[in-house]
Amino acid sequence: MRIIIPMAGLGKRLRPHTFTTPKPLLPIAGKPIVQRLVEDIIKIYEDPIEEIAYVIGDFGKEVEHNLLSIAEKAGAKGTIYYQEQALGTAHAIWCAKNSISEGVIIAFADTLFRANFKLDQSKDGVIWVKSVEDPRNYGVVTLNEEGIIKELVEKPQKFVSDLAIIGIYYIRNSDLLLEKVQYLLDNDLRYKGEYQLTDALELMRKEGAKFVPGAVIDWMDCGNKELLLETNAKILTHLSKQNQTASTAQIRESVIIPPCYIGENVQIEKSIIGPYVSVGNDSVVKNSVIKDSIVREAVTVEGAVLSDSMLGNNACFKKAFQEIDLGDYSNA
Repeated sequence: MRIIIPMAGLGKRLRPHTFTTPKPLLPIAGKPIVQRLVEDIIKIYEDPIEEIAYVIGDFGKEVEHNLLSIAEKAGAKGTIYYQEQALGTAHAIWCAKNSISEGVIIAFADTLFRANFKLDQSKDGVIWVKSVEDPRNYGVVTLNEEGIIKELVEKPQKFVSDLAIIGIYYIRNSDLLLEKVQYLLDNDLRYKGEYQLTDALELMRKEGAKFVPGAVIDWMDCGNKELLLETNAKILTHLSKQNQTASTAQIRESVIIPPCYIGENVQIEKSIIGPYVSVGNDSVVKNSVIKDSIVREAVTVEGAVLSDSMLGNNACFKKAFQEIDLGDYSNA
């Protein structure tokens, strides 16, 4: 089995953090989003993963090295493909066509999920869905009486279903998938200027492919700061009600309220941390109160009261604001 992870988007809703770090490499409870996504998929697929192919923009060699390292940790070959223009989800799949054969899992790297089932490879395809209150901003599916998907609709403005596609798919017949993606490209069939994977899957369905929905316990979006902080809190809660504290962390005269993640070589003095806080490696926190926040690596925080905040790598914050969104190498 191969996993294809399209992740070439600019992550505009998470700026300033995505100026220097692609959104899928932003940390959730001490691990990049994309690493947690890979681990989630491995849990529902019992056999070894042969290859993980990433479709990226011009993110630089360090990012590529990190992605290949994530594949290696999963016991898989890592491959990098480039999507030089933002031409949509189907086009991203086309960019990785050389790694698509037999059965394939496609997972977009801006979402995490929890599920308690194993992948049924006897199906033509599985499309993971979750019921949402407002489906207008999502691709959705409708089902027939037998629970088979009877239609895929991209961002319907009139209600047809509340089963939103979360961005994770299993496709058994990858040759047919590539044939339908090529059909979209050859005939310039776009939705709002982009080639959509849902349109390719709908063409497959019309030719007889039977897709079934995959239900998830929880779907955690990472599309903006508020959602990222919410997901950080959910992951911390799921991991343990106790704190995840590295053995090299130094905590003096401080209170850590679980659940929290405290990274390697972190120094915390005379502070209250938590609940729902991740503190990255080599950060220093003194005389501060922090809750519901993500503090990345090598950050300095002194004399601050922070809530619902994100501080980028190497940032320095020494003011008592209640909420802050501070990018990498920033001072405030």
